[in-house]
Amino acid sequence: MPALSRYGKSLTLYFPQNDHDTMKKETQAIHIGQAVDKAFAAVNVPIYMSSTYERDLDGNYPQGHIYSRYSNPNRVALEECLQTMEGGVACAAFSSGSAAMMTLLQTLLPGDHVVVSDILYFGISELMKKIFAPLGIEFVFIDMRDLNQVEAAIRNDTKLVIIETPSNPQITITDIKAVSEISHARGATVVVDNTIATPILQNPIALGADLVVHATTKYMGGHSDILGGAIIAKEETERWEKIVYIQRMGGAVPSPFECWLTMRGIQTMSYRVKQMSNHAQQLAQYLAGHKNVAQVMYPGLPSDAGHEIAKQQMSGFGGLLSFLVKGGAEHAIAVTNKLNLITRATSFGGTHSLIEHRFSVEAEGTLTPENLLRFSVGLEHIDDLIVDLEQALK
Repeated sequence: MPALSRYGKSLTLYFPQNDHDTMKKETQAIHIGQAVDKAFAAVNVPIYMSSTYERDLDGNYPQGHIYSRYSNPNRVALEECLQTMEGGVACAAFSSGSAAMMTLLQTLLPGDHVVVSDILYFGISELMKKIFAPLGIEFVFIDMRDLNQVEAAIRNDTKLVIIETPSNPQITITDIKAVSEISHARGATVVVDNTIATPILQNPIALGADLVVHATTKYMGGHSDILGGAIIAKEETERWEKIVYIQRMGGAVPSPFECWLTMRGIQTMSYRVKQMSNHAQQLAQYLAGHKNVAQVMYPGLPSDAGHEIAKQQMSGFGGLLSFLVKGGAEHAIAVTNKLNLITRATSFGGTHSLIEHRFSVEAEGTLTPENLLRFSVGLEHIDDLIVDLEQALK
């Protein structure tokens, strides 16, 4: 882990040999990439709104920055923070989670074989099916929870195995360690989308993953006011070098201001995520006992199919849940229309509680049930959320 001396005093004074992994997550979130600024002793890293940087007299760049498409002090700070929190060795930040995943897929070549979770964010499956599959890349979608399917699908020439756990929007759980072992035995690289769990609740690299993907838009930004994405690497492989090259040459990078906002959000992420998880657990239990709810999808419930695996690989169950309203799509939509406090909107991870009828926004062929509502639990008081749900579900 590099020292943060370019931003001010190095934390190696307090954590010998640059071992920032000895910090707890809450401390990493506040201090990694956030050392006191040299110029004016500002506690918070300033926003460096510059697209270009002055050369030295000999033509070099003394601070290491040339052009903001390549690097920017705010982006470097964010990348250092994320790689530390996920236990990786390198990080590349992007303008959105989709841009991060698209960059990863751009490292593939025609004829490459990829195994993917069949339940994942529909926007990513659309990228795969409509943009990359026509270029000759083979995607095989399987139920990643079934290790027999995993064994059957992964070949000796499989390049990537892509997992989303917990998944969006059905909140399914995949055994990261088991899938990683099967994948590595055949030479495949394991990618885990850790957006829903965040590094506060789950660390895929420690469980065997090679690359971790985030939509920093969600819990990291935390306030529904930025777009961003990131990929964190366990090792700097040839594929990683391709990812960084595409990031810098393609330019799908976050602005300095969005990096700064994301860093601000990360400082409180651990406490927000833990409280949201606590609220989601209570709401899942409430909904599970409601007469007008057919099923609750949340790994914190002992009845959930992924409960035992989630207990092993997560320190909490997250702030996102889904539930099936009894009846069809019209019944589910009617519930959202009666809510007063919980907002009808897409996305998740912000302070406001949001709900969405996912079937109506996803593409043809979606596996999402037509009566499913995805509920992003915010930071409102739990009693107020239950009152709002109760009147809407009547």
